[in-house]
Amino acid sequence: DVVAGITARWASAFSRMDVAALASLYSRNAFFFGSHPNLYRGNDGVTAYFSGLPTWSSQTVEFSDVRTGQAAADLINFAGTANFTVDESAEPLTVKITWVIVREDGEWKIVSHHVSSKTPLLEQ
Repeated sequence: DVVAGITARWASAFSRMDVAALASLYSRNAFFFGSHPNLYRGNDGVTAYFSGLPTWSSQTVEFSDVRTGQAAADLINFAGTANFTVDESAEPLTVKITWVIVREDGEWKIVSHHVSSKTPLLEQ
């Protein structure tokens, strides 16, 4: 499964904070909104984002509530929850995450990455 492979490689690279391995999972045309307000673009932007993260005592991620949909032959939508442990004595940092995954030069790459707060911004 394409998505299971990407999430496993992403989680493994994140746990080692292997910036090159993380960047390799993204398209050369990627748009990336992470925990900073800036839009990062392409592999260089993804590299800059992960290189700028602080060093934590523990860094793991678990994906849950994953939903996927094949939007076209070479395009997959992904949505889920990412639960980051960055300090074993603290509560996990939990965010909503979406990816658009595209087949690029025969390989599946993340072309759009967006995280947002699980806390509602508006009351309904």
